[in-house]
Amino acid sequence: MIVLGFDTATPSTTVGLRLSDGSLLQVRDDPAPGAHPGHATRLLAMTGELLAGAGVAWGALERIAVGVGPGTFTGLRVGIATARGLAQSLSVELVGVSSLRALAQGAGEDGHAAVLAVLDARRGEVFAAAYAATDGHALEELSPPRALAPEELPSVVKRAERHGGEEVQPWLAVGDGALRYRDHLEPAGVAVPADSSPLHAIGARAICELGACAPAAADYEQIVPDYRRRADAEIALEGAGAVEAGAP
Repeated sequence: MIVLGFDTATPSTTVGLRLSDGSLLQVRDDPAPGAHPGHATRLLAMTGELLAGAGVAWGALERIAVGVGPGTFTGLRVGIATARGLAQSLSVELVGVSSLRALAQGAGEDGHAAVLAVLDARRGEVFAAAYAATDGHALEELSPPRALAPEELPSVVKRAERHGGEEVQPWLAVGDGALRYRDHLEPAGVAVPADSSPLHAIGARAICELGACAPAAADYEQIVPDYRRRADAEIALEGAGAVEAGAP
């Protein structure tokens, strides 16, 4: 199966192409710190360049897999709208993949059996989920994705261990949230790879592999962003409405 996969849940844009023989090609755009993400301007161009370089026509695609978050609101909207539009225009299958699971998958493929995937959610929060392969097979979700304060991260690991029925050690935390809040994780015995480690990035390989195995959506509209919390704009509008309602 030829699968096109991409993720825009973080400031980075990653695109992968899984060929019918299982081999994978990928490209990514990692903006400099503080730079504007290139999701809207780079995603389709990167996809076209990847397909052209592989000699694969758009019409040869059989499935599209897209990271649904949690992550940045604008990034997720761009990625999922693009995935829906492409899937509909090409009449191919569409699959949504958890961006946190894809992040953990990369560490799992690197040989780590217990992974805490952590993305920076801004506002002093993180998105986190825990996964473990206690039976030596694919990673199992022990703690579902949710938004929480960084100081709660060690408790996620403890709950995941209780859910799994045994203590799984050592735990590894990956993602830009793990980097930013390393000081909350390492004192609790959770290892965090070096800042330069590729394990902190969501990889297109994981998006494609997970997308190839998951059941396709019965309807394209079923693939929606997993925000896990309300947008800043929505909260601001609600606050403005409260102020106006209370005005004399």
